[in-house]
Amino acid sequence: MAKILIIEDDTTFAQILEVFLTKNHHQLQLVETVQEAKKIVAQQEFDLLLIDYRLPDGTGLDVLKTVREKGIAIPIIIMTSFNDVRTAVKSIQLGAFDYITKPVNPDELLMIIDHSLSKEEEQIEPEHFIKGKSAIADKLYEYINLVAPTDMSVVIQGESGTGKEYAARTLHLQSKRKNKPFVAIDCGGLSKDLAASELFGHTKGAFTGAISDKKGQFEMADGGTLFLDEIGNLSYEVQIKLLRALQERIIQPLGSTRQISVDVRIIVATNDDLIKSVQQGDFREDLYHRINEFKIQLPPLRERGIDLELFIHHFVALSNIALQRNVTTIADDAKSLLLTYDWPGNLRELNNVIKRMVLLSPGNIATLEALPDEMKMAIHQPSAINSSDLKAINEVNEKTLITETLIKVKYNKSLAAKLLNIDRKTLYSKMERYGIQ
Repeated sequence: MAKILIIEDDTTFAQILEVFLTKNHHQLQLVETVQEAKKIVAQQEFDLLLIDYRLPDGTGLDVLKTVREKGIAIPIIIMTSFNDVRTAVKSIQLGAFDYITKPVNPDELLMIIDHSLSKEEEQIEPEHFIKGKSAIADKLYEYINLVAPTDMSVVIQGESGTGKEYAARTLHLQSKRKNKPFVAIDCGGLSKDLAASELFGHTKGAFTGAISDKKGQFEMADGGTLFLDEIGNLSYEVQIKLLRALQERIIQPLGSTRQISVDVRIIVATNDDLIKSVQQGDFREDLYHRINEFKIQLPPLRERGIDLELFIHHFVALSNIALQRNVTTIADDAKSLLLTYDWPGNLRELNNVIKRMVLLSPGNIATLEALPDEMKMAIHQPSAINSSDLKAINEVNEKTLITETLIKVKYNKSLAAKLLNIDRKTLYSKMERYGIQ
């Protein structure tokens, strides 16, 4: 049983969730606003947060940022009824475990909650990964094979979901340190004080809440590899301490005068441009040059060419095993959508979408209906519009609003026309004009 906080201002929907999740042996608590959520999270401990995106006094991302800034590492799931995959991807970049769109599918919600509570990260683990056969994949692994046996510090740069931690684990497993620890830290979820404690450790009484001595991750990784994910989020003060630790191979726990020698290889990852951060004064130039002995750029999924279809079939096979399904075929229109979509969330998003598709496909064939509505909408929106063409912009916005409304009311055209404040004849005319089926 998990203690779950639901942050949702639609009281009817929140109560439905409460009844459903209580039947599935979870303990629920409900609040309606960002401020209520921040207050209760500061006072109580929860195993998981289920947050609506749009709230009366802000958005679910406001809660997400606050929780992560406090160093609370519990899983967070964002709910949105706006079918906006960009918002969903942004929530994952900020530290959400996953997202789900309304109307919520009960089986899908339970699957996501179970995975998050068991800390089954939606990332690609080495034993379940295939390299791909594109030229860009060949070049990537040529670089990995070249630098892995060395002790050089490596910067792995790429968009969210491209598999940066997988690349770091691969470097470790192909190094002479492979029999020693691989320790990963998500710097994006650490406050300034917590980051220093996590990296270097602390003694009892070093700060409020330090009730016992704690080893830092540098010491835990001694002899092996320390992976610092989203290093650009470290505060300037922690960057100074990190630079000293790397240069002198010595750490000093918070509250202690004792110095500890450490031998670690540093691999860092970022989806930011660290050079730009250096220029803006947010990242130390000397630290940047210390960690950037070799850089690996991970390509986004949209640039992987023939690899995309390979990944799709691979994830279908994994999902069949995990969900006890037997999907052997993807319908042509569904496959076309999967191959045409630009995948802003990259491999992580693809993995999630395929898993949901398999879950919603009880037979052998996965159909278009098993794919998220936001994907179908995104694929039909023009990719580029002249920003000065006001008519074109208004038409795109109108088409999007009509499509979202139809999805919301499950294509009840009378109700859609009423919500849009137009008559049914006008709605039919606009649907025909914009090619909305």
